[in-house]
Amino acid sequence: MNIYEVIRNRRSVRAYLEKPVSEEALERILEAARLAPSGSNRQARKFVVVTSGETREKIARAAKQDFLAGAPVIIAGVGTTPDRTMSCGIQGDPVDVAIAMDHISLAAVEEGLGTCWIGAFPQEAIREILHIPGTSRIIELMALGYPADTPRQKVRKSREEIVCRERFS
Repeated sequence: MNIYEVIRNRRSVRAYLEKPVSEEALERILEAARLAPSGSNRQARKFVVVTSGETREKIARAAKQDFLAGAPVIIAGVGTTPDRTMSCGIQGDPVDVAIAMDHISLAAVEEGLGTCWIGAFPQEAIREILHIPGTSRIIELMALGYPADTPRQKVRKSREEIVCRERFS
């Protein structure tokens, strides 16, 4: 599959088969995250990979996202420099972690897997479950596994609605 096919085929998946993700596929996906760029090459991020059914259940309950318990893998993307602000005035960790998480979501498609980005979760509760120190912030959770059904078709605005040339309009 070429990169454009991967992008076209990436969908948010909320129903997963009860089939484990092979360690080899997971390693390739995590390597894609490791290779992702970051501001000033700081690489100030960590990925907590959760495969334990008990821990996935705790995360699902805390996040009030029941489908998470059915995903064979949950990955927490964690920024380790939450106070760093880029010169443009935007915090750096959310940007750097999002780039790496997108690498994960695209690599997953290549492996025949589906993902779902999760931004709705209680920071402190998930931090406690995963033993993440107070000096770091969970930026995103991502469910990962084999889709149980055919995800619905993407609906996107037209390019003309989202692209401006030379100035914002």
